[in-house]
Amino acid sequence: MARKKRQLPLLEKVTITDVAAEGKAIAKVDDLVIFVPHVVPGDVVDLQLRRKKKRYAEGVVMKFHEYGAERAVPFCQHYGVCGGCKWQVLPYEAQIRYKQHQIMDNLSRIGKVELPEPMPIMGSAKTTFYRNKLEFTFSDKRWLTQEEINQDKEFSGNQKNGLGFHIPGAFDKVLDIEKCWLQNDISNRIRNGVREFATANDISFFNLREQVGVLRSLVVRTSSTGELMVILVCKVEDDDAREQMMKVMEYMGNEFSEITSLLYIINNKMNDVYTDQDVFLYKGKDHMIEEMEGLQFKVGPKSFYQTNSEQAYELYKVARNFAQLTGEELVYDLYTGTGTIANFVSKQAKKVIGIEYVPEAIEDAKINSEINHIDNTLFYAGDMKDILTQDFINTHGQPDVIITDPPRAGMHQDVIDVLLFAEPKRIVYVSCNPATQARDLQLLDNKYKVAAIQPVDMFPHTHHVENVVLLEKRN
Repeated sequence: MARKKRQLPLLEKVTITDVAAEGKAIAKVDDLVIFVPHVVPGDVVDLQLRRKKKRYAEGVVMKFHEYGAERAVPFCQHYGVCGGCKWQVLPYEAQIRYKQHQIMDNLSRIGKVELPEPMPIMGSAKTTFYRNKLEFTFSDKRWLTQEEINQDKEFSGNQKNGLGFHIPGAFDKVLDIEKCWLQNDISNRIRNGVREFATANDISFFNLREQVGVLRSLVVRTSSTGELMVILVCKVEDDDAREQMMKVMEYMGNEFSEITSLLYIINNKMNDVYTDQDVFLYKGKDHMIEEMEGLQFKVGPKSFYQTNSEQAYELYKVARNFAQLTGEELVYDLYTGTGTIANFVSKQAKKVIGIEYVPEAIEDAKINSEINHIDNTLFYAGDMKDILTQDFINTHGQPDVIITDPPRAGMHQDVIDVLLFAEPKRIVYVSCNPATQARDLQLLDNKYKVAAIQPVDMFPHTHHVENVVLLEKRN
């Protein structure tokens, strides 16, 4: 017989005191720390605990008694269900202030290294429609909102079709999105048009549990040069499925003249990863062009490019300034991606060597050097810890400056060891995760001191933030 689940308590008139990770806020009751979504410091609420451990708990608001002074009205109709843009309830000025505080808290608490006073965080000029890439998922069993459930009516057949974002914590649940404020409005028009066309023409939406259906996902990419790429990902196992896919491709090609690159991918695997699948061109070019300071960057359907183009330019300027290049330096650019930073700093360096795990990205990096007539870059593909070795440095030369922009997990211990062996004068560490950055700073602390800190906000209304740290070799 199943054991009855213990009912957790309802806590009344609890004051929210601070913000926390993952877009949540914090309350404290006695010695218990409680993480709460959709609230701001100063709110006084009744909390229903949903999960309790020895030192912390998670709770949801049952009732508001008072609202905090720093509270904004969410502008998105999907707020609170979608799972994205959780900080819409905070004014933007408060968001960036809390982000700066969280960065310094991570660097001091986890890194435990001596820190200079940070520079003020660089906020994003755009706080809506700032992303250049969004991926939407098709589902034949969309998530029903509480409002729809309260209507107490049956939703059947095509009425259950949805095209939008995954519900947090539920891989097979997709929230149908009417308007998203993250990307240029053409993205909304394409998504809504495709959903309506496919539903009206009985083209099957994917079922994530049963792995049946044709339409899997829709990727929309925009560029600062005004170009627009759309990628349709489908499951195609017979002629009927191909015909359904081609109807949607024809619809998009005819309906949206703004599209400059219209592509499709056939993914018959069990998972949604399509980077290992072939891309087919339906109409237009097979790439877009991004531009920065007169430099052009080729962006293909699988290419990584910072998702906030305008703020990426600010980020790269910070990295270049921290590098203090005079034209005589050998620079290593680690986790170079499509070579954006490497090519961006190349005019101020003697030579730049970029290393990246994804071979296709390295091919793009080489092309980006070619189209910009840059001849002082070299690029290598492979796992960072396998490529960047002492032998590699002995062969290619000791770097004067290393720029590193690792994934959220930070740098592997082997990479840290090689940095310590290479002993560049300066290390410029760009990070999307201040917690792992702090850990790595501690590992480098014997030979390097933190000389400058510059937070950069790339993702308004979310808890995510970039941070650039300049490390200088100790005497």
